[in-house]
Amino acid sequence: MEKTGNGSWRRKQIVALLKESSNPLSGTELGKKTGVSRQIVVQDIALLRTEGYEIVATPRGYLLNVPKQMVRVLKTHHTNEQTEEELTAIVDLGGCVLDVMVNHRVYGKMSAPLNIRNRRDVQIFMEQLKSGKSTPLLNVTSGYHFHKIMAEREEILDEIEAVLREKGMLTEILPYEREMAEI
Repeated sequence: MEKTGNGSWRRKQIVALLKESSNPLSGTELGKKTGVSRQIVVQDIALLRTEGYEIVATPRGYLLNVPKQMVRVLKTHHTNEQTEEELTAIVDLGGCVLDVMVNHRVYGKMSAPLNIRNRRDVQIFMEQLKSGKSTPLLNVTSGYHFHKIMAEREEILDEIEAVLREKGMLTEILPYEREMAEI
């Protein structure tokens, strides 16, 4: 009999535990952490697999096969009017704009999460800017800013860099900015 939470909650906990662990977790260990028997965990793993989770069984326990995401920091420079063009170019090539950062000479490093993954996200972001309540962070540094970009493969990040360079938006990260731009 189940001791803790309902099945849906427990399966979310199992996924979270597997995501957090770099080592395989045994059914017994997962059972102890979720308050159920190893056999219930085995049943939950089967259900999670039907939901699309790639859970691999090894002799030492279960692993969640999560595709590796590559992340790169790019420094760009453009006007407010080119913001949509920059973001659309990135997401159209398969990138996700995780954040925006500026290196202000007085205030230092300032950043804000964006998590822009597709054209819809770009449109929502642009509508928020057009509301006039705020201006893009790039305005405090004369158009210079950094983005942390995530993609499934290095080749996608290379292609994003090439397109931004072609558009004249990619700039060089200066020696004193390298530490700030590290991931």
